[in-house]
Amino acid sequence: MKLPARVKIVDVGPRDGLQNEKQPVSAEIKIGLVHRLQEAGLKEIEVTSFVSPKWVPQMADNAEVMHGIRRAPGVRYSVLTPNMKGLEAAMAAPREEWPDEIVVFGAASEAFSQRNINCSIAESIERFRPVVAAARENGIYVRGAMSCTVGCPYEGEIAPERVGMLAGLMKDIGVQHIGVADTIGVGTPVKVQRAIEATLAHFDIDDISGHYHDTYGQALGNTLASLELGVWQFDTSSAGLGGCPYAKGATGNVATEDVVYMLQGMGIDTGIDLDRLIDAGVYISDALGREPNSRASKAIRTRRAG
Repeated sequence: MKLPARVKIVDVGPRDGLQNEKQPVSAEIKIGLVHRLQEAGLKEIEVTSFVSPKWVPQMADNAEVMHGIRRAPGVRYSVLTPNMKGLEAAMAAPREEWPDEIVVFGAASEAFSQRNINCSIAESIERFRPVVAAARENGIYVRGAMSCTVGCPYEGEIAPERVGMLAGLMKDIGVQHIGVADTIGVGTPVKVQRAIEATLAHFDIDDISGHYHDTYGQALGNTLASLELGVWQFDTSSAGLGGCPYAKGATGNVATEDVVYMLQGMGIDTGIDLDRLIDAGVYISDALGREPNSRASKAIRTRRAG
């Protein structure tokens, strides 16, 4: 079995990782995290979300954060824009502060779609259609995210056919890259592979990424199972930030540090400096008043302390 020689990591910590934090995190801290991630070698960073502050108060400083980032050459900065209002807000800034990429997100579960974005799957696709078209017309890359591709807190197990259906709808409206997300972390390697295989009917392997939560400790196994199918792009979160408010006990996104440690140990290139990445995770964890949720970080910092 031939594994990818290199892997691209998208760090979603500044957006997905922080959005559900109850305590306010200042724009200055968020900008500091982005800077530390790019200094560690991250080339893809999900920075913020242009959503209503009523629903996600943590992201109310989106324009301030985008304005404050010191952009590094070769780094792609993405934001979530779930509707036209969000895209218009993201593009209200001067051109140099626009995101390089936007993300729209749908669910493979009808119940989750209703609970999460208050509309059906079909309605969500129609909502995204003008967003995708306008972004592409303005030279902004469009990534789609598919939530609940293996399990849903309301519907239980999700059939691969549902994933394939959603992937097809995303492709039809012009989405260029698709993420297969185990939003509540219930997936196991074979189930994740089936979701990816269903997605491959609509997207090329080079346009598919994995997004795994570690609720049941399966995220690294699911990452390896995805690598075995040829997937070479993954969303991860520095210090294991984040979680799903709909899944009791969810521990959040898989930690970037743990994925990078695993990949480096397999001889797979990520272009990331693990020591600097660990420092970035410590920085944001200190700001939140807790330890990083990464086993690799804890082990390496213990070894550093001698």
